[in-house]
Amino acid sequence: MPQYERLLNPILIVGCIIITVSFAVRASFGVFQIPIADEFGWLRTDFSMAIAIQNLAWGIGQPIFGALAEKIGDRRAIVLGALTYAAGMVLTAWSVTPFEHQLYAWLVGFGIAGTGFGVILAVVGRASSDQNRSMSLAIVTAAGSFGQVLGAPAAEWMLSFLPWQQVFIIFALLILALVLTLPFMRAPQAATKAELQDSMGEILARAFRDPSYALIFLGFFSCGYQLGFITAHFPAFVTEMCGPIQPGGVLHAVGITTTSALGAVSISLIGLANIGGTLVAGWAGSRFPKKYLLAGVYTARTLAAAVFIVFPITPISVIVFSLVMGSLWLATIPLTSGLVAHLFGLRYMGTLYGIIFFSHQIGSFLGIWLGGRMYDAYGDYTMVWWIGVAIGAFSAIVHLPICENRTPVPA
Repeated sequence: MPQYERLLNPILIVGCIIITVSFAVRASFGVFQIPIADEFGWLRTDFSMAIAIQNLAWGIGQPIFGALAEKIGDRRAIVLGALTYAAGMVLTAWSVTPFEHQLYAWLVGFGIAGTGFGVILAVVGRASSDQNRSMSLAIVTAAGSFGQVLGAPAAEWMLSFLPWQQVFIIFALLILALVLTLPFMRAPQAATKAELQDSMGEILARAFRDPSYALIFLGFFSCGYQLGFITAHFPAFVTEMCGPIQPGGVLHAVGITTTSALGAVSISLIGLANIGGTLVAGWAGSRFPKKYLLAGVYTARTLAAAVFIVFPITPISVIVFSLVMGSLWLATIPLTSGLVAHLFGLRYMGTLYGIIFFSHQIGSFLGIWLGGRMYDAYGDYTMVWWIGVAIGAFSAIVHLPICENRTPVPA
């Protein structure tokens, strides 16, 4: 089957739907941080560990589901991911101990991997023409941001009249409904004859010998750390550390009257700003060297986090930081995945990107776990913020030596 010459095509649309729902649920977990801890009297570390394990499982599962999609088919891999995701959500809803939450977080994480970027980006990448690929990957990534816009406020709204357990069940049903979209996802195998003759082992060995692949792996770590920490802890951070919302102000007038509501809205604002930021990254990725764009994104993130934590936390600073960080939030995804496809081809893009994404999720695990651990030890998140600033600067530097100006693998 040939590649689609049109930017908008059935596979891109279905991929966006799957990513939107998957990430809406995933982005909402930070909103449950305080309600679950308060109900059971847990330390902040307990639920943070469950979210951290979820992100680690996502990272481990990403190359596994990428390889499964390449062996058994994309749609079967996505069905398996959706079933695993929903099962994890249902079992978590009936859990009453930290161990149970942490155990079932493995299922949730593997489910996210099966319905997340590794599988979907590979499908969309194969279905896109060379001219449209960078923007197609950006549109799918932006769909994840749209899910983030919806997920946290939706969870906050449902928690106002439903127990958290029922919200988890509703989310599980939404994930299962994704299976209904799969008949429209029929992706071509966009690969050269040489790529089809190469085995997965040969492609992996080639990538592992390439210093640029190692640099991409190392650089993606800080992205996961920053995103994991903010997604899991920023709503609680804003709830407890932000100055009060004054009556009569703009926020109060639009219904944001508590710092808890502002915390949920901040995650939504990050996702909203990221829609534009990711599309710009996709546009720029087809015109400028991706390694320099990635270095620029990490530098801007580092400066934004440093400035935010230095000054007093106010409702205005929360909104400004959310919009700035949001514009940079997932801009790394189309650039990183596009760089992998550029250097190593499309045949095993899901597996190769999945391995890179594992570094991202190791960072997520540490960011989320350290957030809870440092909070319980010191009563605030200051040290975790500054660690994120340091590793963000490291990622900006480590992308610069990547050898991008070589003959790309044909698609």
